[in-house]
Amino acid sequence: MHTVRVIRRAGQGDAEAIAALVNQAYEPYIRRIGKKPGPMLDDYRQVVADTHTFVLEEGADLLGVLVMSLEDTGLLLINIAVQPRYKGKGIGKILMAFCERHALRNGCDAIRLYTHELMTENIAIYKKLGYQETRRATENGFARVFMRKALSVR
Repeated sequence: MHTVRVIRRAGQGDAEAIAALVNQAYEPYIRRIGKKPGPMLDDYRQVVADTHTFVLEEGADLLGVLVMSLEDTGLLLINIAVQPRYKGKGIGKILMAFCERHALRNGCDAIRLYTHELMTENIAIYKKLGYQETRRATENGFARVFMRKALSVR
């Protein structure tokens, strides 16, 4: 029996599970950057209320989460996290493709994101997906790399 993967809008009832997934996904970076990464500090009840948050689930399993916010003509990808045991199984790719479709459906011409400069593997993934570095800056005590991808609106 094959379980279907579903991407759906997150509700308040998902906040606790999302927080747990985010903590597990970002925990390995604490030692590297010397403190908890920004997404681990968020209140996910507030995040779910204020943003476009989607979860990817398979049966009862939460595989990943995507947190986005609409800006003028663009979309800000605030957070993407994959349950560690599903890393390397294409979940991130599925979520990034959904992010682009969501941006296009909402009339956006670009997606912006930022990541910590020490999360080098993430920067490499984003570059492979067509994101270009626009600047580096320290924000809220985090050394961030800002990236952008222009979308071709069909």
